[in-house]
Amino acid sequence: MADKSGYIATTKFLIASPTKVRPVANVIKRKTCSEAMAILENMPQKGAKLIRGTLKSAISNALFANKKLDEDMLYVKEIRIDEGPRLKRVWFRGKGRADMLLRRMCHISVVVAEKAGE
Repeated sequence: MADKSGYIATTKFLIASPTKVRPVANVIKRKTCSEAMAILENMPQKGAKLIRGTLKSAISNALFANKKLDEDMLYVKEIRIDEGPRLKRVWFRGKGRADMLLRRMCHISVVVAEKAGE
């Protein structure tokens, strides 16, 4: 999807804690897309794989919407990791007790744009 500010891709309801995914996202902010993909491929975190898929989708959206774009001219303009719903699970403990376990979800939004004037 294209708007004035760039080309957007969103992935929702990913089972990963937003607090664990945000540091990975902060590494690739304002980097070129090719540089960001290289960084994400070499990171061991689960969040890197999730962000890489969304970034690939944003690049594809940009190239599909504007055939004149070059992939090397795209950069990560904005990346947002929002909190999604939580799945409540029961964790059984000793002596007949139980605790609540929250499986956290996140939504990833990536905006890529063309570099101006280089």
